[in-house]
Amino acid sequence: MSITPAARARALYDARRTRVAVPPFTDDDPGLGVDEGYAIQRELLALLLADGDRVIGHKVGLTSEAMRTMLGVDSPDYGPVLASTLYRDGDAIPLDRFIAPRIEAEIVFVLGERLSGPGVTVTRARAAIAGAVAGLEIIDSRIADWRITLADTVADLASNGAAAVSSRIVPLDDMDTRLIGMSLSRNGELIDTGAGAAVLGDPVAALAWLANVLGERGTVLEPGHLVLTGSLHAAVPMERGDVFRADFDRLGPVTVRVA
Repeated sequence: MSITPAARARALYDARRTRVAVPPFTDDDPGLGVDEGYAIQRELLALLLADGDRVIGHKVGLTSEAMRTMLGVDSPDYGPVLASTLYRDGDAIPLDRFIAPRIEAEIVFVLGERLSGPGVTVTRARAAIAGAVAGLEIIDSRIADWRITLADTVADLASNGAAAVSSRIVPLDDMDTRLIGMSLSRNGELIDTGAGAAVLGDPVAALAWLANVLGERGTVLEPGHLVLTGSLHAAVPMERGDVFRADFDRLGPVTVRVA
């Protein structure tokens, strides 16, 4: 008998609660596809919303060519960002909230207008942005040992764990988002750099892509929503006591401490 999306969603829900990862769904079902992954994601989101959580935005994942090549896909993926997972600049993030967390520095957009696809162009997407903030996303996998295929990570809310964002919203005005540079340090030591162009060539293109695929599934991006546009570098494992700081051109810094 085939396992239903609801049953797989319950397994991920329990993994989030117990911090005990589950085997990849594609171990038992190698043919599991991205559409089935999103069906599981919807069931999991319904369970989390029933607990009183709420959607405050979305993340775009697999925005780098290297990650898409690794998973053998030609498209990004997405998942919801939940209110319970949002931190502010300077916050301490408890390591025991996660199973196998890694951190990524990202450009985060704050929407000023409703954005509904399909048919959203990069120009239209840019016009809907109220501004950008500096962001750090904590990715985590409820799938054991990060042995993920596309369907597995999609089901698991696109491996979203948490996010921290700076408080100053910077209008884009004449800013070229492709050229926003970033340097990431851990405990005061520079460990990586990146720029906006690493995200589909332009982070605004990631927003347009998101609006269009969400629109095809009947979901709209609302004013005030956050959009995590994708990592500017390779994800970095987190350890207790680490202090991460990402400095962005024009957007300023964002810092978190791993508690």
